Amino acid sequence: MSEQFYTVTELADELGTTPRAVRFYETKGLLKPRRAGSTRIYTHKDRARLVLILRGKRLGFSLADIKEYLDLYVVDTTQTEQLTLLQGKVQARLADLRKQQEDLEQTLSELSEINLLVEDALRNKMAGQ
Repeated sequence: MSEQFYTVTELADELGTTPRAVRFYETKGLLKPRRAGSTRIYTHKDRARLVLILRGKRLGFSLADIKEYLDLYVVDTTQTEQLTLLQGKVQARLADLRKQQEDLEQTLSELSEINLLVEDALRNKMAGQ
């Protein structure tokens, strides 16, 4: 069975990102493609790593967090450390998002209240004319 390879453009297109983003993740040490001359050649393993990188970014994790998580694949073959790290990062992210949600709900409530006050004031001005 032969391994499938991707160019930077193919990989980016397949995963809905840009070649520039893929190269950026490479400069940050998150991807390490092979080279055929000056051409980057990405493997199925690189594709899987990029899927995890993109998912981590979408979920709000920093590149440092994502790199730490991915680096544990190499170090811990049992994935125990990786899963423990992931659980801690996910719990912290959930706590941050819940706090943001509370703040957002408070802001929405305050803005709705202000909007009602403004509507009443405008209505009173129009009635008084």
